[in-house]
Amino acid sequence: MTTHNEKIPRATLKRLPLYYRFINTLKSKGIERVNSKTISAGLNIDSATIRRDFSYFGELGKKGYGYNIDSLLHFFKQEISDNDEIKIAIVGVGNLGKALLTYNFSIHDELTITEAFDIRDDIIGQTVGDIKVKDMRDMPATLRDENIDIVVLTTPENAAQTVTDQLVEAGVKGILNFTPSRVVAPEEVHVHHIDLGIELQSLLFFMRNYQNK
Repeated sequence: MTTHNEKIPRATLKRLPLYYRFINTLKSKGIERVNSKTISAGLNIDSATIRRDFSYFGELGKKGYGYNIDSLLHFFKQEISDNDEIKIAIVGVGNLGKALLTYNFSIHDELTITEAFDIRDDIIGQTVGDIKVKDMRDMPATLRDENIDIVVLTTPENAAQTVTDQLVEAGVKGILNFTPSRVVAPEEVHVHHIDLGIELQSLLFFMRNYQNK
């Protein structure tokens, strides 16, 4: 992060990736400016909350003008991750795990999946994308040795909490949870649950409001 995050509410920080994706979609449609009312309609977040969130980071917009899309994108990209390479591990190499490894997704050039783990003998040792899948038993030591703080969780739902506990024990500080289970972790470990409801609502907003753009 590039700013004084200890002064910024955790709820605000968790909304930054939502804002980033939404603004990026506006950019792809050739839109140059946006106001808090439009963001509110797209993400179902109260306009006052959006203005308050943005106010923590200084003057991002002007009254009557709104927010410049390019400026917002640059700002959020800098806030979501700094310029150092960030290594990510994925736990659970099923259909979704394989898809993420093959694509090696990133919202930032410096975010890269470098490790993958599973418990199944028929998956361990396989290379998916550019990553060789390792045994879950090797996970704690590997995460510590490679200084990996972020893990993408794509295990079966019934294993999610057990694996989360192991990740916490291994020193992981951030978990992106793709499972339907709402896993619990200590306050110092940040868990972001992927909410398809929010994503679908955002999609419907664009379908209704930018059909011909």
